[in-house]
Amino acid sequence: MDADLSLDFLRVVEQAAIACAHTMGQGDGHRSDQAAVETMRQEMDSVPIDGTIVIGEGERDEAPMLYIGEKVGLANKGANGRPYPAVDIAVDPLEGTNLCATGAPNALAVLAAAEKGGLLHAPDLYMEKLIVGPSSKDAVDLDAPVKYNLWAIAKSLGRRVEDLVVIVLERPRHADLIAEIRATGARIRLIGDGDLSAGIAAAVVGSGVHAVMGTGGAPEGVLTAAAMKCLNGEIFARLVIRKPEDEERCKAMGIKDLKKVYRANDLAPGEQIIFAATGVTDGALMKGVRFFGDGTRTTSLIMQTNPHRIRFIDSIQVASDKYPKIRF
Repeated sequence: MDADLSLDFLRVVEQAAIACAHTMGQGDGHRSDQAAVETMRQEMDSVPIDGTIVIGEGERDEAPMLYIGEKVGLANKGANGRPYPAVDIAVDPLEGTNLCATGAPNALAVLAAAEKGGLLHAPDLYMEKLIVGPSSKDAVDLDAPVKYNLWAIAKSLGRRVEDLVVIVLERPRHADLIAEIRATGARIRLIGDGDLSAGIAAAVVGSGVHAVMGTGGAPEGVLTAAAMKCLNGEIFARLVIRKPEDEERCKAMGIKDLKKVYRANDLAPGEQIIFAATGVTDGALMKGVRFFGDGTRTTSLIMQTNPHRIRFIDSIQVASDKYPKIRF
């Protein structure tokens, strides 16, 4: 993966975000997700790669496109018979389907890419997660009591525990966790969806978010890990095994240690990581898609590990060739 593919992947997430943004607030999450998936799949075949989906919309019999194992990119179309770099890809065409359907903040179109073998093929299970920024990544432990981790985060940041903000998905399973956090005096921001955008915020200084705690999807954990590799943050995660079928599925995928605590370098071990996200609805880090008479405006985050760079990109895609009026 020697070529700089970041702008190609930028185009993919931009177009997916624009497509589902047309459905924002219309209350139909399935339609929103379908628009994002179809557009992302179409755009993916314009990228000069020999790509394989390792995190996607499900197994082949569950998803018509962007399914796990699907081949994408120009190599898939046999363009000119020339060789293209082998790339593993994790996608979430619409992270926060319900957020888009209701017009709530922080819906994103997201993908991560790495050289072959650079992203863990995680089973579609839950994971316990603890996500922190660069200052706290060596101070916390997934198995430590909540109060200890919050004290350690506060100390590493030079703050009081009462100054911290912890994001937690608002789910019945998190009732005890929420009570433990509140008992320390730390503040909580409950979210209905979108723990990936929350994880990114935790790793960005000045976002006002200091940690993400709770259980969420393992595929989203791989995407978060790719972002952490770029941001120098950290994710601590462990698969949640609830029934014998979960254990069998893990073993079938080559996962032997079911109690392993994964970190970012385990979930996204690649040396050439690219992470791309475009806002669908307004969020803490990126604005959502905005439509105006002469075009469309998007805000995106593109990050790479090699070369190591982080870019916020504000794009205006002009619809009219005749005297367009560009608004800032």
